[in-house]
Amino acid sequence: MTLRTSSTMAEAAVHLDDSMQGTCSPIVERRDLRQELFDWLRERYVGWLLACASLGGLFLIWYIGTKYEIDLYIRFKNVPSPHHVFQQAVEVGRSTKYLHNILSSLRRILAGFAIASGLGVMLGLIIGRYERARDLFMPALEVLRPIPAIAWVPMSIMLWPNNEASIIFITFLGAFFPILLNTAHGVHGIDRVLLNAGRSLGANELQLFWYVILPGVMPSVFTGLAVGMGVAWVSLIAAEMISGQFGVGYFTWEAYSLVNYPAIVLGMLTIGVLGLGCSGAIRLLGHISMPWLASVNGGKK
Repeated sequence: MTLRTSSTMAEAAVHLDDSMQGTCSPIVERRDLRQELFDWLRERYVGWLLACASLGGLFLIWYIGTKYEIDLYIRFKNVPSPHHVFQQAVEVGRSTKYLHNILSSLRRILAGFAIASGLGVMLGLIIGRYERARDLFMPALEVLRPIPAIAWVPMSIMLWPNNEASIIFITFLGAFFPILLNTAHGVHGIDRVLLNAGRSLGANELQLFWYVILPGVMPSVFTGLAVGMGVAWVSLIAAEMISGQFGVGYFTWEAYSLVNYPAIVLGMLTIGVLGLGCSGAIRLLGHISMPWLASVNGGKK
């Protein structure tokens, strides 16, 4: 009788414990989710504050320098004030010409960058993986790489049938080499133990590329994409200033020719904002494409 009672009490305790766990686990999970959300917001809040402080500091230096016309080797006497630049932005915003210039630059940067990304990543994977391919391609690429994109402008005008194609080609050159080299170095830096483990498990070359090399090289690829986007904007603006008829670079150079200082600063700010947006899009795509890096970085913290 005593043994049966003890057994019954033990079973009841087990059922009670299971029911308590089933009741409490959603609460614990909910608290964990709330804590994670709070930590994420806190980190983002601090980052946003620092970003605002950085941008606000630049604006403050600009405002004080133009207001008091500071002349301490760096001269702000002829630099337009933020108010004058804002007035210029309102003025050009009333017509579609300024918007057309922005859209023209975006179309060129996207076209050149897309071609550079596809070709640079593919060739970088091949060069980084196969030594014979590296011996074949790298000497020619290393000869072409130091040539500035601006030096290619006369040659591109002769090579391509119109200015639009030549400007896209200059933009492509600016982005291509950073993407290529970062991808090749990323493949070359993959741990050989991982490749040998894949082979020992029976993976063929295509499977090694898909399951081992690509995930391992993704951080290097997105680093190359971010650097390539910045160089692509520099190359695009230089090409538009020299041979373009539309675009933000052409708008800025035209403002300089007409001695329209507020328009010059407006063009510079436009370039900066567009470049920031493109770089932010690449970083966002990198976070989406590599979700495992968030857990790795969190583990390191």
